[in-house]
Amino acid sequence: MPPSPRRASPRPTGLLQVTRIRCGALAEAEPHALGLTYWFDAALHGDPYTAVVRFVGHRIGLNGQPGPQDTFIASERIEGVIPGSGRTAITTRMFDIARGEWNITATLTTHRHATSALRSPMFPKPQRVSKSGRTGFGPVIRASAPAVHLGAWPALVGAGLAVALAVQARLAAHARLPVEATLSVSLIASVAGMLGARIYHLVEQSPRLLLHPRSLLNAGMCIQGFVLAAITTASIGMVLIGVPVGRFLDVTAPGLLFGMSIGRFGCFFGGCCAGRPTASRWGLWSSDRRLTTRRIPTQLLEASLAFAVGLAALLAVLKGAVEPAGAVFVAAIAAYTFGRQLLLPWRDLPRKTPQGRRLTAAVSAAVLLGCIVVAVLS
Repeated sequence: MPPSPRRASPRPTGLLQVTRIRCGALAEAEPHALGLTYWFDAALHGDPYTAVVRFVGHRIGLNGQPGPQDTFIASERIEGVIPGSGRTAITTRMFDIARGEWNITATLTTHRHATSALRSPMFPKPQRVSKSGRTGFGPVIRASAPAVHLGAWPALVGAGLAVALAVQARLAAHARLPVEATLSVSLIASVAGMLGARIYHLVEQSPRLLLHPRSLLNAGMCIQGFVLAAITTASIGMVLIGVPVGRFLDVTAPGLLFGMSIGRFGCFFGGCCAGRPTASRWGLWSSDRRLTTRRIPTQLLEASLAFAVGLAALLAVLKGAVEPAGAVFVAAIAAYTFGRQLLLPWRDLPRKTPQGRRLTAAVSAAVLLGCIVVAVLS
């Protein structure tokens, strides 16, 4: 069970853990890596400060002189530790080291400002602790961190997809659209959406990454890319089989948003799309797979947004009087996009410029207002 949001455990301050893989089938699997997590409590008062954890490792049981893969030194720098935010854990992974048993020492130092009231007894001097542990299967080590539940993301995203298709099928029958053809095209579109989500993520990072096929396999996913690719593919499919695209999009909108709402819970428990660290009582103890601390639960806020917009779209489709066809889908996506822009500043994600967010919010608000006006007049 993960620690509670307000009082995280385990204790005491200055605890080093080595990631353990309990699956025996993966004990000998390659590649190997070493996962390390250092726990500490943030200062109680003062200004935000910087903490640095230095990890030094030596492989146990050497015969002869140690080689380049038998020792390591690594540092993790945590900028802006917020006093009063409680238990914090920093996780690092060591790759390209020899497999086997290791002894690790971790030392915590803090950088205080001259005007800061950080003369807390919590950090009277550098905290140094030692621990021994074994390397493990690299891909699992890479995804493991406190408050991160392995398998949560694919399980909840898969559940969201199943709910989306079920709602779509029910609404397609209600609108007298061919259910089997609708579901078949939607499944193909979902596969295209997965590919589009990866491509969109790479483009956001650096378009040059698209030149490396291996980057596509290791890339993350972005919901905007999924929606764009899936809806484009599905619309083309509807044209080919002779189904009205507007009606198809309208019956798709509620399920799509309900599925996105469930998928955001996968982001929260899987350690992605994390919110900014906070000392607020409304913060929840969660992780971005590197830093585990109290954070603004932006994933859950976005899940609530998607559910609310999806519910409104569902009521509009069931009423069956919204014209023109496709207006429900356009309005729902515009409303979700507008709300998402309001939540983005709370994400722990550096933005190149705020202008893109403001422009997107303005355009989506205008589109939403236009859809409402057209629906009322029609």
